[in-house]
Amino acid sequence: MPRLLVVAGPTASGKTALAVALARRLGGEIVNADSQQVYRGLDVGTAKPTATERALVPHHLLDVVEPGEGMDAARWAALADAAIGDIAGRGRLPIVAGGTGLYLRALLHGVVAAPGRDPALRARLEAEAAALGRPALHARLAAIDPEAAARIRENDLVRIVRALEIAAGGRRPSELYAEHAFQPDRYAATILALDPPRAELHARIDARVREMFAGGLLDEARALVARCGGALPPKAPIGYAEAALCVTGALALEEAIRRVQVAHRRYARRQVIWLRRERGVEWIVPPFDAEALARRVEER
Repeated sequence: MPRLLVVAGPTASGKTALAVALARRLGGEIVNADSQQVYRGLDVGTAKPTATERALVPHHLLDVVEPGEGMDAARWAALADAAIGDIAGRGRLPIVAGGTGLYLRALLHGVVAAPGRDPALRARLEAEAAALGRPALHARLAAIDPEAAARIRENDLVRIVRALEIAAGGRRPSELYAEHAFQPDRYAATILALDPPRAELHARIDARVREMFAGGLLDEARALVARCGGALPPKAPIGYAEAALCVTGALALEEAIRRVQVAHRRYARRQVIWLRRERGVEWIVPPFDAEALARRVEER
């Protein structure tokens, strides 16, 4: 079974810095597991590794698709498998770094077969959400599968629609989740997850968001709207909608910053929940000792 190291944790917890530090000590190369960093041209708003960090250590699966192009867990896992095989084949250590829980679960345990997409049903459900509100759709899911509904925010239209689509196909979403969570391991993985105290993490998130707005997020949002014909693509990363409104003058800068800070804090909470459900995770409270961690990984 191939061996690899996983560096996970919530946004702004320091995953990139730790992954780079460990890669330099262990002869590793980094495979991106952040669902937003796969998009080309969205660098500042997705906190991609800097040019300096990329120069220090080879990185894989950054900038692989255009914004708006489809990328799901199954496709990403296939790309990651290929990258991991290439890295290991050259005698290097694959280090998977990122905080997208679904991607990590697909890589470590595989993808459970689910009912396929139904464009007509999706269109009807989205029209219903527009007419009645997203909470109404969430309530329908709760009546069908309370456990699945409890995992999905009532405003998360994409996941609500997918869950209802799965239910319409004859499976309970919560059953699929359970199957997914307990698939046999595909890799011999050491999983390190950064776990900063909540107050510290929120402070890091707030500071990072301010840096994003000051460091080019507004320009990236303006360019993204232009590339996509005057509107943001579906599933744009956190912050781009607010930045685009700010560019047009429809939203004040400070209010845009506040909204994005809140969104990132909520996202961080969901990331931690995902990782708490993953078996075999070793939680690391910063500041970390990269040298000591590298020795522990080598011993394993």
